[in-house]
Amino acid sequence: MSEGVEWALHSCVNLAWIGPDRAVSAARLAAWHELPAAYLNKQLQALARAGILTSSPGPRGGFRLARPLAAISLMDVVAAVEGPEEAFRCAEIRQQGPGAAQAPEPDQGANQGVGQGGGQGAECAIAHAMARAELAWRQALAAQDLDGIRQQAERQAPEAAERLRAWLAEQ
Repeated sequence: MSEGVEWALHSCVNLAWIGPDRAVSAARLAAWHELPAAYLNKQLQALARAGILTSSPGPRGGFRLARPLAAISLMDVVAAVEGPEEAFRCAEIRQQGPGAAQAPEPDQGANQGVGQGGGQGAECAIAHAMARAELAWRQALAAQDLDGIRQQAERQAPEAAERLRAWLAEQ
């Protein structure tokens, strides 16, 4: 997963702390954490395309949350930044080289181990395990919303929201 996901998640929480009435530029959000503005802008644009943020052009333009943090899951942000593709892509290397899978013998069926036959039609044990793990990971991210993250951040650093608002007011 790219660091852009972390940046996007922090930006969403920061925008919640700033409030719905103020749009903030990518450059200002990037400056708060000393991030490259152009790269953060790409992440913010991806969030806007996904309907997580809104974007307005112009000197007073910038980004705002498009919906409450409670309606944004961690998976929403991950999918917006990383795309919907699965993290693991099976290349079927078991079908290549001298160890290539052979058609299963009649009494073995799909009970083959990794690298031991399995035939063209049997699912790769590794691909199957990775798909199960990815599903669990996606479900866990989908079950956690950004408002819970905001609440935890405020417990850990109660002054963070006010420091951000004060810093923006100075600018």
